[in-house]
Amino acid sequence: MAGPETHSAPAASPNVSVADDRIATQLRGFGPLGLLAIALILLTGNIEVVPLVYIPVGALLVLAWVRLSGTPWREIGYVRPASWTRTIAAGILFGAAFKVAMKMIVMPLLGADPVNHAYHFLTGNRALLPAAIYAMLNAGFSEETVFRGFFFERLRRLLGSGPVARIAILVVTSVAFGLAHYRGQGLAGTEQAFVTGLVFGIVVMATGRIWTVMIAHAAFDLTALAMIYWDVEAKIAHTLFR
Repeated sequence: MAGPETHSAPAASPNVSVADDRIATQLRGFGPLGLLAIALILLTGNIEVVPLVYIPVGALLVLAWVRLSGTPWREIGYVRPASWTRTIAAGILFGAAFKVAMKMIVMPLLGADPVNHAYHFLTGNRALLPAAIYAMLNAGFSEETVFRGFFFERLRRLLGSGPVARIAILVVTSVAFGLAHYRGQGLAGTEQAFVTGLVFGIVVMATGRIWTVMIAHAAFDLTALAMIYWDVEAKIAHTLFR
């Protein structure tokens, strides 16, 4: 007498994992798919849906790329800090002090206008203040994830991690970061972004972590917003240089 039929679950097709591995390998490389990923991340960036409200498409694509390519999170600086409290505090203090130093010392030496005309419309503008605060916080996350996270990883994989390669990575990403600000903020914004890119990049290279500069970036921009909102940019810029 025949026993009852048994139905075993179909075995997973090996082609699925093979296909996934192939896609991951291509995303990590610099072939057509890898270059397409770089182009999409570079060209999308932040998409403005209403004034000062941005969707961080580029940064979200970076996170998707990390997941799909099987790249360890630490490769883009997403490493859990020993203390979140110390990291947040250090980032806020560093970012705010850095912005004051840029406005008071560095930008006057570069001959920049003491007033940021691109964002002067925010002076005393309560209606746009919440959106402006969101924009500053978003910039810390999105721009650091793309420039000091993704592009550091891509260039490190392409050039290596020797001293010359590290300098090249720092310079190339800082120049790209500066140029990304030219359209909206002109020459002064480009110069400021280049300098901040160098400083933030040095911190990421020294620590291997991105959280401090991500928080510092947001604090830097929020301090800039405070200067603009309360219309004290010129006063601070003329503290040392009349």
